[in-house]
Amino acid sequence: VRAQGDTYQIVADVSQFEPPDIVVTTSNHHVTIRAEKVAEDGTVCDTFAHQCQLPEDMDPLSVRCTLTEAGTLLITAHRR
Repeated sequence: VRAQGDTYQIVADVSQFEPPDIVVTTSNHHVTIRAEKVAEDGTVCDTFAHQCQLPEDMDPLSVRCTLTEAGTLLITAHRR
């Protein structure tokens, strides 16, 4: 987590996954990123998981996710 002005940012490279494969959840000042690539035969061939804690002064209603065309997931949250 890095701070820029009044915004916290989390950046993750998920370029090996398609957008439907990526799930981002928040709970109790924690952000969890999970991604799973499933092969045509139903087996899981690649996974990604990352969890981080956001600072206490973060506004939980301000969390936003953006996935760039290059496959970079950008999660932002504003300070209260």
